[in-house]
Order: sequence, then structure tokens, then C-alpha cells
Amino acid sequence: MNKTIRRASVFALLLVFALLLRATWVQFYEGRALADDKDNRRNAIETYAEPLGNIIVAGKAITGSAVTTGGDLRYKRTYTDGELYAAVTGYASQSYAPTQLEGIYADLLNGTDTRLKTALDTVTDKRADPGNVITTIDPDVQKAAYDALGDKKGAAVAVDPTTGQILAVVSTPSYDPSTLTDANTAGTAWKKLNADSDKPLTNRALRQPLAPGSTFKLVVAAAALEDGLYASVDEKTESEDPYTLPGTRTVLKNENTSAPCENATIRVALQYSCNNVFAHMAVQLGQDKLRATAEKFGFNDDSQDVPVRAYPSVYPSGMDESSTALTGIGQFDVTATPLQMAMVSAALANGGKLVSPHMVSQITDGGGDVLEDYDDEASTTQIVSSSTAEQLQSAMQTVVEKGTGTNALIDGVTVGGKTGTAQNGENNSKAPYAWFTSYGKSDSSGKQVAVAVVVEQSDAARSEVSGNGLAAPVAKAMMEAALRS
Repeated sequence: MNKTIRRASVFALLLVFALLLRATWVQFYEGRALADDKDNRRNAIETYAEPLGNIIVAGKAITGSAVTTGGDLRYKRTYTDGELYAAVTGYASQSYAPTQLEGIYADLLNGTDTRLKTALDTVTDKRADPGNVITTIDPDVQKAAYDALGDKKGAAVAVDPTTGQILAVVSTPSYDPSTLTDANTAGTAWKKLNADSDKPLTNRALRQPLAPGSTFKLVVAAAALEDGLYASVDEKTESEDPYTLPGTRTVLKNENTSAPCENATIRVALQYSCNNVFAHMAVQLGQDKLRATAEKFGFNDDSQDVPVRAYPSVYPSGMDESSTALTGIGQFDVTATPLQMAMVSAALANGGKLVSPHMVSQITDGGGDVLEDYDDEASTTQIVSSSTAEQLQSAMQTVVEKGTGTNALIDGVTVGGKTGTAQNGENNSKAPYAWFTSYGKSDSSGKQVAVAVVVEQSDAARSEVSGNGLAAPVAKAMMEAALRS
């Protein structure tokens, strides 16, 4: 073979080898990427070729599947009481990526989760029967929260302190997920929902941290007791009234100028929500100690899954003393979700132990066999001592019995709580946020619940915006529903 033919042969072999490499690359890498691409129509056709599995509340499916008319997608998702449960389910849409539980458990619900496959399914490559998601949601508590919030813009969360089960997740204004399920109508609904200034698609309960205002004083009080700064909630504090922020001429006043806030005990300071006491207490503790306690309760956790990923609640760092003082009253750059503030009350109600919150109890296959049990997997962490928890329970009861939270009183239930009114906007130019976090314990059954409510906006006059006036009645309705025999 002469040199020219040999060179041509080698070049031809190299071209064949390159083509084989390229074909392999396309087949096993780019092919998988194309198959997984969200814009690949074949994925939607496969997903909606059969009915989806369901999300279950109290033994009943709040989702379903319906046969479509026309088009290449045979089924579409349906919802029962869609607006009531939107903050729990999210949506499964023929046009948009699924959200909330629909998104997290998409493979389980459409039958592609490998745990669903039988040996025969594996051999035949048949799509398995879809699984189901069993939630911890209590329909009575969910409805009580939704109805009590009404046309207010806000959110509410209820948690069982002893198990970590989330009993309610409500965000208002809500939306009907059914409007987003059909590809023929989803586009119009999507544009309308995204153009709405009230942002109904935002899950305010889990994914919108706001300044918690005076509800954060519970965290400050816990830090002071744990640190030994004060031995009990009934020991007088060192608290001048009014209090001048360190290094400034800014005087921090109390809402109730006649309240006995000078050198008040922690109990009295919570009862009257004394800003001077907790601002000075934050400075006395220092930001590092206060942050450490906040983080034990769940602040600054950017991987908080319930199993929906909650936005982190924040206790800031790198502050001067005047800013640290403001964090003591839940302002400056402190933010919290209703979930986070419910966790604070839950831990205090449970003797200082925080059970990891979760709103899915189990996931099952199509036959009902349990694939994973999240109740069994819930972890328990001692956040503060039982002594600190008991003292703050007592002080929170004082808030409700004869302080700023009397609208949460319930006959036959021991209720402890803390109100909050947080500034909103530059120079407090917008309506403040009204907060309430609490726990309730049935005097007859011993059953417990912890709740947190925030009202961002309502039709109340600015002067009437308060945690007791707007948020406490919502919390009361939720606690009554949870503890009803």
C-alpha cells in the first residue's frame, strides 16, 4: 500500500471514530438532556397520558385527574377546594413547571419514581402506577385560618409542638390552581396572576420573610434567660425609659407611654411589649449571643425543608450597637416567616424541644404501601432548657390574660402568646405588619397547638393595626379548631 492510500485510510478511520464518538455523545448525554428538557413536548405527553397520583388531606384526596377534550394531553390535574389548599399543593400544569408538593413529588405522582416499579415493570419498562402524598394538614384548622384571614393580605401556620406536624399552611389572597392546569387556558390565567399586585402566587406562610416586630422579643427573652443575664422572668431588668440607642441621639419610645416599662421584669415587658427593655437587653447580650439563640430556633437556616423549601428567616451580623438594639424589637434587618415564628412558640410550648416541622406524613405507592414515613424521621432538638421554656410559657400566658393579646383567650384552653406590630416601608411610610404567635393547650385533653399569623394589609385604619386587633383573632380561630374535641 502506497503512502497516499495509507494516509487516506487512516484519515477515513479517524472520521469514522469521530462520528462514533459524536453519536455516543448525542445518544447518552445530549439525548438525556433533550429528554429532560422542560420544553420537550414528549415529557408532557407522557406525564399526562394517565391519571396522576393524589395529595391526601385527612384521608381524602384534594387533587384528581380529568380527561381532556382535544389535543395530545389526555389528562389534566384537578383540585378540590383549590384556593383553600393552594399554599400546600401548589399546581401541576400542562404548561408550567409544578410547584410546592406537586413539584417536589412530581415523579411519585406521575409514576416515574423508581421506588414504584415492580420487577415486571422494570423488565417491560412499563410506567408504574402513581403514588400518593399523605399530608399532615388538618382540614378544620386550614379552613379556620383561611376563613379568619378572609380578604386580608397575610398568612398563617399551625404546628403540633409534640410531633412537628404542620396542621395548616394558608396564604391570602390565594388562587385556584385549576386555572393553570389546562394548556388551553393556562396562559391567560398565568398573566393575570403575575400582574396582580397582591402576588397571590407567593406562598407568604413559607416563602416571604418579613420584620417580625415584637414577636421576636420571645427569642431575646429566651437568650437572656439561657445566658443567665436574668435569673427569671420576674427579676427586674436594667432598663431606662425612654431608651436612647447607643451612639445616637435617637430615643426609642414605647407604644404605651404609661406602661410600667422602666426596669420592668421580662414578664411585665412582654405583657406591655416594652421596647426599651428588649432593645437594651439585645445590647447587653450582644449580637453574637442573640444570633446563636435565634439560630437554634431556626433563623439563618437556608435548607429548611418541610418538605417545601422555606425561605430563611434572618438574624443579621456585622452591626453596631444601635442596630443590635433595634434587632431586640424585631426590626432593623431581622426577618421571619410565619413558619419560623410558629416554630418559636412550638419549641417553648414543648418544654424547649423543637421537633422538625413537616407537612407530609407519608408517601405511598399506588397500593397504599408506605415508601417513606416522615413522622418517624422527625428529629427533636433541645433549643432552650425546660426551665426557660416554662418561664416563658407563664409570661406568654400573662400577655394573653391581661396584656396585649387578650383577643386570643379561649375558654377551657391555656393560651400563651405574643403580639407584634412591625414597621413597614421607609420611615414607616406603609401600613405596619400585624403579628401574633401563640400556643394553646386544652385543659381537658392536654392536646397542644402552636400558631403564627401575620397580616400584611387589611381595610383597618392605620391607627387600628395591631397584633391583638388583626392577627390574634385568626390565631384564636385556628387554636379552637385544632383543640376542638
